[in-house]
Amino acid sequence: MAGLYFEQFEPGQRFEHAVRRTVTETDNLLFSALTMNPAPIHLDAEYSRTTPFGERIVNSLFTLGLLVGLSVYDTTFGTTIGNLGFEEVRFPKPVLIGDTLRAATTVISRRESQSRPDSGIVVLEHRCFNQRNEEVAVCRRAALMLKKPAA
Repeated sequence: MAGLYFEQFEPGQRFEHAVRRTVTETDNLLFSALTMNPAPIHLDAEYSRTTPFGERIVNSLFTLGLLVGLSVYDTTFGTTIGNLGFEEVRFPKPVLIGDTLRAATTVISRRESQSRPDSGIVVLEHRCFNQRNEEVAVCRRAALMLKKPAA
């Protein structure tokens, strides 16, 4: 399914995204290495046993990226010009290797762009849940969205 155009978003609209993803050890290792994050809480199993979590936790920026990615097909695929910013990013529970994540999105607001007549700004709230239905991430994202092409 292609993403939605600016005019197709309505405040209060909610999406339960069908695509889910199980996070693997490789995901966590590669993402941490690619982003130069050597924190032992992500990479060192022995160290992580001594933490309150008792095991490695997944890099939170991977979780944020996956959360947004899970929403793309239903919301912004091919219709976004770009992300304008993220705010209110929270990680209420850690993601563990082997967790299966799903996402839901709510449209918070939309407004016309003041500088681009072909687009508007949509604020989306994304929420991520693990297989135990625990919320593991939430963020608000402002996206610059294309308007429907003239007929």
